[in-house]
Amino acid sequence: MRLTTKGRFAVTAMIDLAMNAQDHAVKLNAISERQHISLSYLEQLFSKLRRAGLVESIRGPGGGYILGKAADQINIAQIIAAAEDCLDATLCSGKANCQSGSPCLTHNLWANLNHTINSYLSSITLASLLEQPPPDTNSQVVKLTYIH
Repeated sequence: MRLTTKGRFAVTAMIDLAMNAQDHAVKLNAISERQHISLSYLEQLFSKLRRAGLVESIRGPGGGYILGKAADQINIAQIIAAAEDCLDATLCSGKANCQSGSPCLTHNLWANLNHTINSYLSSITLASLLEQPPPDTNSQVVKLTYIH
């Protein structure tokens, strides 16, 4: 299981949109410039986010995108599901037919991990992320050295 660039960029773009679409629609090229995400990649992501009802497109002068729901009604699991289609740690896509039609020995482990990750990501809304203080860019990075 991996969270791909699609999911990461979709979450980043949605946070940017939530921060900047308070009074007006936001153009994708503005998000692209601020977040260093390819415009064509954002267009693909926002097409998926629009189909999922998470964003709305506004046409015409001053057009762009706005949130499809209030920021406190959009959670991170919804964004990732729209962008990634599925975040799944099981080999069988949750069908429990991983080993010759039966669940493998570790099926429940991975299924429970899926549930835990989904529960965690579902508990975090865009609004809650906007309330967090920005990361401290002046903090020192701790480097770990491993001795063999």
